[in-house]
Amino acid sequence: MTSPASAVARPLKPIGSFFAMCIDTFIAMFKPPFQWREFIQQAWFIASVTIGPAILVSIPFTVLVTFQFENILQEVGATDLSGAGSALATVSQIGPICTTFVLAGASATAICADLGSRKIREELDALEVLGIDPVHRLVVPRVLATIFVTFFINGLVMLVGIGGGFFFSVYLKGVSPGQFIDSLTLLTGMGELIQSQTKAVIFGMLGGLVACYRGLHVAGGPKGVGNAVNETVVYAFVLLFPMNVTLTQLPYALGLLGQN
Repeated sequence: MTSPASAVARPLKPIGSFFAMCIDTFIAMFKPPFQWREFIQQAWFIASVTIGPAILVSIPFTVLVTFQFENILQEVGATDLSGAGSALATVSQIGPICTTFVLAGASATAICADLGSRKIREELDALEVLGIDPVHRLVVPRVLATIFVTFFINGLVMLVGIGGGFFFSVYLKGVSPGQFIDSLTLLTGMGELIQSQTKAVIFGMLGGLVACYRGLHVAGGPKGVGNAVNETVVYAFVLLFPMNVTLTQLPYALGLLGQN
């Protein structure tokens, strides 16, 4: 019969193992030599699997938010504020949310599958036998590459979002181009931009860590790799969406951001 202590400890053990790997990763980031070749290869790979989905995901989000916002502005007779609403929605929410979708659905799963395949082929055990730390050799470049690419993916999504909002507002809703551009910075400034990019960096770090952890702890052969990839998506969403809410509200609660 399972004791209550064992029942409590069983789900907590993976959490502790995950945090231990996170600490090892942060320590290994400052150990020479840095794996530049692995970092560049992973950054290129992550960018290749995320740029297309990021653009495709950001377009419908932009159209939906802009359409709803334009309807509200037409009701109150304030269509000249369409640029302000489009910029605020894109920078504060559409960018980070689309980045979360792409990170969990494309980048994190690819990293997990790669490391999981190495695990079941016993390549990671071979590295340890040779005295090479898999965290320093494989995890650190992937986490840093994910952070690096996610920073630019978020910027790309914001650019596509504001461009899509301009096209929809001006050419489909009849808003003046000058009014749209003039109101872009009414509610969105440097503080909101820094907040959005900070969230992207944190999302990239968490997504990369989750993917690497599940990849390093695969068990059960090829079927285990498939299960780990599916779990990576779920765990990434479980972490990233609450983190998005927290990072969105925290600067306002601390008084670091306010209406421009």
